[in-house]
Amino acid sequence: MTSMRALRQDSANGPEDLHLVTDAPVPAAGPGEILLKVTAAGVNFADVMQTRGTYEDGPEAPYVAGFEAAGEVVAVGEGVTAPAVGDHVVGTGNGAFAEYMVMPASGAVAVPEGWSDEQAIGLILNWVTALAALKLGRLAAGETVLVQAAAGGVGQAAVRLAKHYGATVVGTASPGKHDVVRRLGADRVLGYGADPGTVDLVLESVGGAAFATSLAAAKRVTGRVVVYGVAGGEVAITNRDLNFRRQIHVIGLHLGVLIEHAPAIFAELMDELRALIAAGVCVPGTPTVYDLTDGPKALAELEARATSGKLVLRP
Repeated sequence: MTSMRALRQDSANGPEDLHLVTDAPVPAAGPGEILLKVTAAGVNFADVMQTRGTYEDGPEAPYVAGFEAAGEVVAVGEGVTAPAVGDHVVGTGNGAFAEYMVMPASGAVAVPEGWSDEQAIGLILNWVTALAALKLGRLAAGETVLVQAAAGGVGQAAVRLAKHYGATVVGTASPGKHDVVRRLGADRVLGYGADPGTVDLVLESVGGAAFATSLAAAKRVTGRVVVYGVAGGEVAITNRDLNFRRQIHVIGLHLGVLIEHAPAIFAELMDELRALIAAGVCVPGTPTVYDLTDGPKALAELEARATSGKLVLRP
């Protein structure tokens, strides 16, 4: 097979210019890479940002969209000893919204036993991001955590994990999603802009107007804010703010950078994730599944905040 179906982004005008093509070339696995037959591709807000050209160092159109997928390994590149052909893995790489994609072998994680590929989507980008945010934020039992966008993929994982580690959890979400967040175990659920009170740790992925709420909520001197997303727009905090107005700890997190520059920390996170799976804390996902042809619709609905939880495209 030399060509495949894929979703190609043709401009920086947003999801409306994401189109299905049938003649995209099947990529080849290079050194250290694996070729995956994609069975499930994860949809993330970063995909929306990329369609609008606002994602830092994102691809330039035209490009095959998507960067998170699960599926079967069908070929391996030079130097790859694991995973092996026939294994089912989940990981990240360019061009996930397609029938085939390549990804680095070192970042591919086995789909847990008893899980489907669709259920494993989000295992790395959502669960590990949430776990990293809590660990970098130095969460301790008995503390209070504010999870912004608690109904999203990372947010839902963060609520579950924070409760597991003994925290009181305050989540924010759109009004129609409050019940979802409560069922995950959140102690309080608020709308965006509501006063959450004072908290020990904030997991901040919204940006925009919500960023001021996040900064104001963190306890002075000991409060921490972990920033891992800018879905609602870019905002700034200055050295004057930190010196005179908000004496808090602000911590940046990007999972791809963490994997590249702190592989030992990533390995520790993966060890902990495996233990959380074995303990039944990290459970198989129940994503909303769209056909690959409906990818533009999925991204548009995500951008409009009309979805909750994980979204998956099925090639």
